[in-house]
Amino acid sequence: MSDFLQVENLSAGYGEAVILNGVSLALAQGETLALLGRNGTGKTTLMNTLAGATRQHAGSIMLGSVALHKLASHERAAAGIGWVPQERNIFKSLTVQENLTAVARPARAGSSHRPWTPQRVYELFPRLAERKGNLGTQLSGGEQQMLAVGRALVLNPRLLLLDEPLEGLAPIIVEELLRAIARITRDEGLSAIIVEQHPQAILAISHRAVVLDHGTVVHSGTAEELRAAPQLLDRLLGVAR
Repeated sequence: MSDFLQVENLSAGYGEAVILNGVSLALAQGETLALLGRNGTGKTTLMNTLAGATRQHAGSIMLGSVALHKLASHERAAAGIGWVPQERNIFKSLTVQENLTAVARPARAGSSHRPWTPQRVYELFPRLAERKGNLGTQLSGGEQQMLAVGRALVLNPRLLLLDEPLEGLAPIIVEELLRAIARITRDEGLSAIIVEQHPQAILAISHRAVVLDHGTVVHSGTAEELRAAPQLLDRLLGVAR
């Protein structure tokens, strides 16, 4: 299977500050990548860089035949990037329905996947269907996260970026989101990169794993191998979880 996403020798950061140093990784179409590392190791910076929200100093980012590193952030969304940042970035003054319809894009020509529509998002997250008339400010943290994922999906992306989607959520909501993410990726084959502080939970639904430390890749391999090696996981992340 040929590489769908190819990141080569990527260096990026904020202003003159360089956070990522020579990062390279690859992802095949339909694969999910668990992006792991201690706090402050560059995970969010890498996600922001893929989405076009940092200053890139060197390297390339190819999504299929598209050179993402040459595109502005809004152009990357049009090229197939669906991004759920830590801040969620929902429109809190709009209803759930308005949040979804405001950003929805038609499915790409030639796509083999069933298109994502607001109705499909409601099927994935029944809680949102019950609250479609509620404003963003009237949603719980978990519901806001579901809405953020739904907003990314109705862009009908080729690659989904999820930055700590489970952070600060109640266990029952974590389980619901994990099931939804597994359905989107494992069952429907949408390529995804997931940053998460709960490695075992994400490794269980991922194909590959990359660990960052001080802005560089210190481990790359299959998710299954890393999940089955708690001592290695402990050494890489500081705690086996």
